[in-house]
Amino acid sequence: MKRFGVYPASVTPFDGKGRVDMAQMAKLLAWFEAAGCAGVVLAGTNGEGPSLSAVEKRDLLRDSANLAGGLELVLGIATPSLDEATWLTKQAATYGASAVLVMAPSYFRAAPEEGVLAWFEALLAASPTPVLVYNFPKMTGFTFSPEAMGRLAGHPNFLGLKDSSGEGANLALYRAAVSDDHVLYVGDETLLLDAIDAGWSGTISGASNVIPQWLVGVLSAIASGNRETAEARFSLTRPCIEAIRSLPQPPGNKALLHRLGVLSNPGLRLPLLEADKARVDAVADLIRERLGEPRLGLGT
Repeated sequence: MKRFGVYPASVTPFDGKGRVDMAQMAKLLAWFEAAGCAGVVLAGTNGEGPSLSAVEKRDLLRDSANLAGGLELVLGIATPSLDEATWLTKQAATYGASAVLVMAPSYFRAAPEEGVLAWFEALLAASPTPVLVYNFPKMTGFTFSPEAMGRLAGHPNFLGLKDSSGEGANLALYRAAVSDDHVLYVGDETLLLDAIDAGWSGTISGASNVIPQWLVGVLSAIASGNRETAEARFSLTRPCIEAIRSLPQPPGNKALLHRLGVLSNPGLRLPLLEADKARVDAVADLIRERLGEPRLGLGT
């Protein structure tokens, strides 16, 4: 993976019959690439990964590989089945993913930490694809301690981690727990500048479905040494990030992408339902007020 950048945690478009819609996916990938994103995560939590079959995830990656242009592809894996997760890592290698993003097995919430770490160690040993460990305690019920992360980081197939805990204290703790060769991506975009200051690599971001060019612009200014510009862009963008994050996700992101004309169908799979239209309209108005009409190329 590129060491520095914005990786949208992409939504998964569906057609009117609830099937993965690759025509819409092609448009979404073009939206991300034009904005200057480094890559994209497919079939993650924001991509309704738990509602996709393993075969659908494989096919989504396979078909996106021919549409992604210069974007790196990362395959999200959210399953408590070690066999299924291992199979998906092999599919990821076959179809060109640069990494897999793996959540803790979330059904057995009473499982001891040692069991969860043993699960990951077995996956790391079997995977032909580099592994990003995903810390998302709100959804999995499991929190990786810095010590646990340090233990997994000793495996040669451990690439790094994404942290969606929203805990600012984790920025320094996780950075200290792994080596400088490991990549770290923050999931809570409101922590983006703090994460970069702590030596992190960027963001795997749900909000960048909707405002990718602005988040890319923040990191581009950092990369060019213009901290003042980065802070100004982030100050403009942060209220929009907070508003996007206040919506139920991924329904909110899909509704906003529909408003932008990027998605023709904002449909979801059950048990998810559409976001409240009035709330979506209010967020769309805020984005337009602060950032203007969507335009690409800010980060280039």
